[in-house]
Amino acid sequence: MHSIKQFFKEFPSMSVTLSEKDKVTLRTAAYGAVALLSAAGAAGGSPHRIATDGSIALASATGLVGHVLAEKSTGMDLSGRSVAEIADRVLPALTESMRLLQEQAPAEAGNFRRTVVVALDSAVRTRRGEPGPAVADMTDKIIAALDAAAAASEVPA
Repeated sequence: MHSIKQFFKEFPSMSVTLSEKDKVTLRTAAYGAVALLSAAGAAGGSPHRIATDGSIALASATGLVGHVLAEKSTGMDLSGRSVAEIADRVLPALTESMRLLQEQAPAEAGNFRRTVVVALDSAVRTRRGEPGPAVADMTDKIIAALDAAAAASEVPA
């Protein structure tokens, strides 16, 4: 049996406290990624299935990321008249989420990235055959946004 001190030594990210704004950014990024993929998949006729399976995958997240994603989702704005309007909020939120987690809880940055990628994979696998070009392109854009924070931190000042 582990003691509480032992638990927090093994899982230091659990002791990180994120601001409410940071939590909204993480939720906007994760659920927004699923919303973008769902919108891209609308042409294939299964946006609800994509959204459902992607959201179920997000609900299975663990660690700090899992706790944040499980909280009541107030403050998120995923509305928009077009996919472009939603992407204007979600893609920067993905990059910002990775940046803030790299600063405050580095182990959770990898957890967040894996969680979003698993949600995308779960959503796409519900479709028969290969994902269509729009879904594949949106997946690439989401992954690029996740990886942009790492690329920005490697640029010398």
